[in-house]
Parts: sequence; structure tokens; C-alpha cells
Amino acid sequence: MPAARELLLDAAFTALGARPWHGVRMVDVAAAAGVSRQTLYNEFGSKDGLARALVRRETDAFLTGAERSLAEAAGGDAGDCCAAAALWTLRTARANPFVRAALTGCRGDRLPPAAAPPVPPPRAPRDGRPLRGPTPGLLAERIRDSAAAAIGRSAPSQDGPGGDGVLRACEAAVRLTLSYVVAPAATDEEAAREVARLVRALLRYAPA
Repeated sequence: MPAARELLLDAAFTALGARPWHGVRMVDVAAAAGVSRQTLYNEFGSKDGLARALVRRETDAFLTGAERSLAEAAGGDAGDCCAAAALWTLRTARANPFVRAALTGCRGDRLPPAAAPPVPPPRAPRDGRPLRGPTPGLLAERIRDSAAAAIGRSAPSQDGPGGDGVLRACEAAVRLTLSYVVAPAATDEEAAREVARLVRALLRYAPA
């Protein structure tokens, strides 16, 4: 049986499917999870704490899935890798309002406030300031760097002019993917194919 914390997060996620965040009551979340309201407060401290934990869980799950999709595309070219990440991103954003909000910055009244713990960064900020997140820019950077690393592991020689062609191509791929999150293509598969074409063109690959 899932721990009380996961049951409470699941209950809060479900509640948001029926009402905006300001209408979600802690007592109702606790009842839906089958625990006491005191247990809810012990776990999260406040409604804001519940919101932060929920946003963090959904964002972490999204990033884990993106990295898994990249690993599963290993063996293909850079276009295949970026297309796999794009397909995961588009499908997840369509199904999960938290992920869509995090990627676009558009939350509406159905989701908690944007305050949330930082998304684990691929590297420390250069100016030493703490990272805030999840923000669209930070998530885009995380996916870009994960895609570039996956491509480097599967085919280290796949690079473009100037030695950083893969990173630039991955940046463009992520930006194109986010545009499809906002304005969807006819199908997610069609959008992923366009991402692959863009990456191959930027890296001067011949289309498969």
C-alpha cells in the first residue's frame, strides 16, 4: 500500500481535476486519501507545502520520463533522440496540467501558485545565485542538456560545426517542441518527426 504522503499527493492531484486550487480543501484531500487531517499537516505543514510537493513530484516524474525516453532511443541518430524526448514531452503535457503549466508558465486558477522547490540542475549557476523553479527556461535547459548528453554517449562523433553543434541543435529541438505544446500539431508523432528533421538539418545529417 502506498505511503500516506503518496496517497495525499494522489488525492490532491485528483481534486484539481474537479475544482481550482483555491477550492481544494485540506480536509477533503485527507478524507480522499483515507488519513486524518493532522497527518496531512504533519506531512506538508500547510496547503502551500502540499502544493510545492505536488508540483515537485510531477516535474521530477516528467524529467525522469524524458531521460528514460532518451535512453530508449540510444542507437539512433541525434534526430531520433530528440524526437523521442519531444514525443514524451508532448504526450505528458497533454495529459498532465502540472507539466504543461511548468513548461509554458501558464498556470490559470486550477493550479497551485508557482512557488516550488528548485528543479535539480545539470550544473551550478555561474553567478552563484540559487535556482528557482520549475520555470520553462530551466526545464528547457535540463531537457536540452540531457538530450545532448544522450547523443554524446550513443554517438560521440555526431557533432556540428564549431564543436557545439549538438548542444545548439538540442536547444532548437526543445524550443520547437515547446511551440508544439502551446500550439499542437495534428498529431504528436507528426510534431516529433518535425523535430527530428530540424535536428538532422542543423547537424547536416541526411534524413533517414
